[in-house]
Amino acid sequence: MFQRRDVGGELAAIRDEHAPDAFVFDTERDFETLSPAVAENLAPIVDSFEPLSYPDEWVPTSAPEPLRRLASDEFTIGAPGDGGVAWTRQTVPPTVFVKPRLEGSPDGFVEFLIAEAFVEIGLGHPEQFLGFFGERYRELAEATPLDPAETYQLAAALFDAYVGLDARELFAAWEGTHGRLHAEWVDAGERLAPRVSGLPRDVAVGRTDFASAAELACSAVKHGLELPAPFAALDTSAYRDHGAAYAVRWAERTFEALADE
Repeated sequence: MFQRRDVGGELAAIRDEHAPDAFVFDTERDFETLSPAVAENLAPIVDSFEPLSYPDEWVPTSAPEPLRRLASDEFTIGAPGDGGVAWTRQTVPPTVFVKPRLEGSPDGFVEFLIAEAFVEIGLGHPEQFLGFFGERYRELAEATPLDPAETYQLAAALFDAYVGLDARELFAAWEGTHGRLHAEWVDAGERLAPRVSGLPRDVAVGRTDFASAAELACSAVKHGLELPAPFAALDTSAYRDHGAAYAVRWAERTFEALADE
């Protein structure tokens, strides 16, 4: 299931700086959340496990099953929305997983995603959005008219933006030290920019729903792109300073304004 992946050059330097002990594995098959039985195949490879769990009261009764699994004491790795690269600190040392869905992608882009995982491990933020929102996740759910799956998607997006506020400063600093990875970061942002600028129109005509628009806009924060309203309010020092409380208040105000239109 897991094949050790060697990293070298700029990528190895990023690992040494942000996640010096981390392992990188190619996985035999795609996954959203690894089951405990599969995850425990890591036992002969890593030093130990430190499973996460969260209080049941943080999770609304209507929450989707993946969120319930994340909150439980069941040893799981990954979550829907993680994309082609996932990582965890539930193993010692931390591990990064490269999924088969990235086969055929340019090598530079894949290396940027791995480098991004190293940076996120080193930042020390929670592994998933539930650890970020905590008991405020219920407040977020109550603040939105979205269904449980869309609320999950929105919460994941808001957390992505929060992490992106810190990560982008590190990515930008690669220009003088890790030029190839910096170029991949710039290129990914340039390809994302037209989709972000068109979000207001896409939402207005029903081409994109609100949760999907939030996912796209929040992913642009790590690239320093200009965001349209109402997402521009997430690219602020106030969000960095106040975290989950700010995100919940932003959701309350945003949906109140949408209801008045």
